[in-house]
Amino acid sequence: MSRIKLGTRGSALALAQATLTEQALARDFPDLEISQEVFITRGDKKLDLSLIRSSEAGGKGLFTKELEDALLAGTIDVAVHSLKDLPGHQPDGLQVTAVLERAPTADVLITKEPIRFDDLPKGAIVGTSSVRRARQIRLLREDVGIEEWRGNVQTRLRKLNERQDVTGIILAEAGLRRLGFQWSDGPLLCDAGAFFAISLGELLLPAIGQGAIALQSRVEDPVTNAFLSRVNHLETWTCIRAERELQRLLSGDCSLPVGVRTRLWGTALEMSVILFGAEGDPPATASVKGAANSPETVAQELFRKLSVS
Repeated sequence: MSRIKLGTRGSALALAQATLTEQALARDFPDLEISQEVFITRGDKKLDLSLIRSSEAGGKGLFTKELEDALLAGTIDVAVHSLKDLPGHQPDGLQVTAVLERAPTADVLITKEPIRFDDLPKGAIVGTSSVRRARQIRLLREDVGIEEWRGNVQTRLRKLNERQDVTGIILAEAGLRRLGFQWSDGPLLCDAGAFFAISLGELLLPAIGQGAIALQSRVEDPVTNAFLSRVNHLETWTCIRAERELQRLLSGDCSLPVGVRTRLWGTALEMSVILFGAEGDPPATASVKGAANSPETVAQELFRKLSVS
């Protein structure tokens, strides 16, 4: 009997993503023996590191290095990652071999009262750990204050419920959906309290890879890679190939303040990007549409437009 060991972080979201991976493999390979090993990463331990002030965070590999080390050592066969956590550069001998079907890529504003982003009171405080979100929020509303919040989803929701001075927090829709939260631009009920959830999908461009689950394996592991190729979601794969190529061209890691929206329209691939530089400088933006069968070429054209804008 064939066996595969998955490596995952121990958060509720990471475990949910590992379960989705296990289910996808089991559907195509019912006789495959699948197990999981849980890792604590540097990012899980160092909750005092600032992800908004990325120079303090060390950025690259913050949530992935321990899993990659285990892959290279051969103690696991597949590392299950949130793709947006993966740095652009893969360690020698490793590759992103497959992705599961992408969840919604939107960011979501969670508040204690029903209110839309444009109607936030002047001087409202919003919590986020993402420099990308923070810079886009400041671009849209200079008066809104940003407070850095880290921790898992339930921890942030409990903190929001307790903090009277904070109006809301921003989380990824993909993570909320995978944890079982249900809403439609309205009430969101959970153990941490009663909240309201409003999509920011048309206001904020998501992170590179947001909403995608990446399955990373050793290049020279044909057996595992054959299993993973069967569960690879081709439409998502096309989009993330383009986004990862743009990330490579930008020489960026997962803390780079860049937002990218990628959409597949039949045989056409459409990408839009916003890239932030030094504080106070206006961001660079660009959009492009090209052939979906050549996603790296589309990303290269987007990078060219971004460079000359």
